[in-house]
Amino acid sequence: MPSRDHHYRADVQWHGNTGRGTAGYGDYARSFRARIEGKPELTGSADAAFAGDPAAHNPEDLLLVALSACHMLTYLALCARAGICVLAYRDHCEGVLALDAAGSGAFREATLRPQVAVAASDHVEQARALHEAAHRACFIARSCRFPVAHHAQVGTLAAEGAA
Repeated sequence: MPSRDHHYRADVQWHGNTGRGTAGYGDYARSFRARIEGKPELTGSADAAFAGDPAAHNPEDLLLVALSACHMLTYLALCARAGICVLAYRDHCEGVLALDAAGSGAFREATLRPQVAVAASDHVEQARALHEAAHRACFIARSCRFPVAHHAQVGTLAAEGAA
């Protein structure tokens, strides 16, 4: 039987040495590049609150995007398998990072707020219920040690303009 493990690889490199390395906390930039073979390069930085570039993607943003995208992709697959035609999907998600007295921290929670439009009004309730199944199956949410809530709105384009 073939392996059921899926391996992911990335090359992440710091590009913030401004000539003094990390000689002092204010002496270096928090910029990095991530390369994944066959995909566009991703550039990022620490959050501005941690001396990073406010215009760059930061790890906290990327974690939230990963949660939202994984839920969405799992949900869309479940809908397709159930014969529910999704026409539009948008998520206004947010996460809370709590810092402790030592300055370290962890995500305390994340909330997904998907707005979904389905083609048929008689699929709205089933489509709404599939969010729970998607949450239970989402690889990223299942990997988190903080709660991930979801508050979905499901309707048809004509009824709610969900997307």
